[in-house]
Amino acid sequence: MAGSMKAVKLRIKSVQSTMQITKAMQLVAASKLRKAKERADESKPYLETMLTTLTDIANGNTDFQSIYTKPGENADKWLYVVIAGDRGLAGGYNSNLFKFVEAEIKDKTDITVLPIGKKSVEFFKHRNVPILTEEYAEVAKTTISDCFQIAKLICGSYGGGGFGHVFLCYTNFVSMLSQVPTATSLLPLSDLSSEVKENDGKPKDLILYEPNSETVFDAIVPEYLAGILYTSINISYASELAARRTAMEAATDNAEEMIETLSLYYNRARQASITQEITEIVAGAES
Repeated sequence: MAGSMKAVKLRIKSVQSTMQITKAMQLVAASKLRKAKERADESKPYLETMLTTLTDIANGNTDFQSIYTKPGENADKWLYVVIAGDRGLAGGYNSNLFKFVEAEIKDKTDITVLPIGKKSVEFFKHRNVPILTEEYAEVAKTTISDCFQIAKLICGSYGGGGFGHVFLCYTNFVSMLSQVPTATSLLPLSDLSSEVKENDGKPKDLILYEPNSETVFDAIVPEYLAGILYTSINISYASELAARRTAMEAATDNAEEMIETLSLYYNRARQASITQEITEIVAGAES
């Protein structure tokens, strides 16, 4: 009985130590989450401005053409930019994203991946999927400058003999309890014409671009893609933190329940031990 009580007591201390760690991780994730959401919200106006500018250029010129508005020559070559996390202990954040990506690429034959995040690099290396670059293997260290470099790399690899389509896969932040894997097309920008609204017979503003509209458009596209990447990275990071906060909160609650159960068992064993000792003392006195 004494040995059993000692083992239960050690178990309680072990669970208490684990609960302290999960509680601390929960608080850290909640603190970082607010900052990540703020960065994502602050980057959205830039993104909207870039999209509006591209749309105006594409639809304000009748003879407009650009390599970025039509699929590349190698239409069967696909590049997927996959943003995952750097660490685990975030519930199903990483696994849900990878299941989504596998479903997206299963019918495609020529796939190359640009992974962002340690888990993304590990996942695709383990499956021998061609990787464009491993330079941006940490989400936490990927800055806005890195996003511009990635955007230039994507634009340089698109069209001609490069990729015919470029897609971005990341986890969209819906709420604290819901994060949904999402895929969006980066290139070609073939849906810009759908952004045009009827002008109700009003004269359209004519803008002259130097040296020409196509050159200006092609110069803005990398800036626009960099904005998408930076916003998506911040949203993905916020989703990871929300998933980790939820997972650590659940782990803390489970630890508390386990401590209550073990404490109840320990108290019962202790009471039984005391009762047995009293019984032995009484029996000895009577004899």
